[in-house]
This record gives sequence, structure tokens and C-alpha cells, in this order.
Amino acid sequence: MSEERFGEFVLVRRHGDGHVAELALDRPKAMNAVSTAMARSLSAACAALGEDRDVRVVVLTSTHERAFCVGADLKERNSFSDADLLRQRPVTRGAYTAVLELPQPTVAAVHGFALGGGFELALSCDVIVADPTAVVGLPEVSVGVIPGGGGTQLLPRRVGAARAAELVFTARRVAAGEARELGLVDQLAEEGRDREDALELASRMAANSPVGLRAAKRALRLGHGLDLRAGLEVEDAAWRSVAFSGDRAEGVAAFNEKRTPRWPGE
Repeated sequence: MSEERFGEFVLVRRHGDGHVAELALDRPKAMNAVSTAMARSLSAACAALGEDRDVRVVVLTSTHERAFCVGADLKERNSFSDADLLRQRPVTRGAYTAVLELPQPTVAAVHGFALGGGFELALSCDVIVADPTAVVGLPEVSVGVIPGGGGTQLLPRRVGAARAAELVFTARRVAAGEARELGLVDQLAEEGRDREDALELASRMAANSPVGLRAAKRALRLGHGLDLRAGLEVEDAAWRSVAFSGDRAEGVAAFNEKRTPRWPGE
């Protein structure tokens, strides 16, 4: 396993053959609260991962034992003027967008608190694995703002408009069991195993064609919310992008020869 640090608060670990990358939030003294510096580092790490053709799946994790991420750094913001807050906005928004727009499939491993911007980082991933200690929620209206890292758009896409409205308007925190029932998280791991289960899931994904994975994610993301006819056009465009690839040729050959594919990744 290799490690690379982006700034002080973000760590990237590449596992095994490098096809699974772990994007670790590493600001333990602040329970991974997203400061301006951390946001910049997260954007930089995502830019590097997105361009790395060896990385097939990204797992978003936390190095803190009791929290995934508690959201925006309100202590930092308490010292801000209105002008400071306005200047920070594109930096923090860019961090959430960077996670959301990673071209590879993404899996979040959540334990402890995942609140506000912390939960929005998890919502930006394709699949969320949580352990029984997880507590999620979007409490922004309780401090006079709104979810601004994608929460008002990502949450209703997961759980429907009415359920999202109830959760946002009440600002309530949801424990792991109910979160699973409501669809706020996708899989429940045993306590302390959210990271291991997420990495295992990522490894299963990474065994597949990297070209296929990126194209499938593109079709899923771009087609969501469109009417069926438009969505099928998005799917067809994604299919055409892989149909004549080296991965498609290798996949068909490996199937017929009853062997494990050796993906060229192009």
C-alpha cells in the first residue's frame, strides 16, 4: 500500500495493485470539520485521482474513530466577515463537487457522526456503507443556513422529495438503523468494519473493466431524472464510448476463453 498526502488533512492510500484508492479525511483534532484548507486539499486529491487511469474505484473514509465528518468548520466561520464567507464559498463548493464528479465509482465508509457537509460528502458517493455507530443528518437550518454541499439535491434523489423535506426542515439526526431503512445509507456493516466492508466492495467493483465502470457511472449520473427516451440516449452514448474499446474486446475474449480478463483500460 502506498500513501500520498494532500496538504495537512487529506491522505490518499492506494491498495494492492493500485486499482482501489482510499481517500481519507484526516483532520482528527476537529473531527474532520471541513476548513478552507481541507476543502482545497480535497479538491486537489480528487483532481489527481480522476486523472489516474490505474484507479478504478475510490473509497472515501475517515481516520477519526468517532466521526466521519461533522461538516463545515463553524469555528473558522465564526471569525469570518461576510466578504470572507463569500470568498470561501467557491472553495468549499468545489470540494463537494470534486467528490461528486469523480469519474470512478465511489464508496463512502461512514461511522460516527456524518452531519451537514460530512453527510453531503457521503451523499456525493455512489454507495454508502455505514456501521451501527453512524449518525447522519443535514442540520444546517438549525444554524441559520441550508445544506450547501449538494444536500438539497442529492437527498431527494435518494429518498424522495417529501422525506428529504422532513429531514432537512427538522434538522434531525438519524441513527444507522433508521438511516438504512430510509435509504440514507445503503449497507450496514458490523461495528468498526465500515472501512473494511467498503474496501471489499470496492475491490469487487475494481475487478471489472475500468472503461466500463467509468462509462456506466456516466450513464447512471447523466441519465438520472431525465425522461426515459432522453435517458436511453444517454445510455446509448455511453455504450458507444465502450463498444469499440480494448476492454470490450478483452472482456469478450476472456469470456469465450473462460479466463480472467486482463483489462487494458482503454
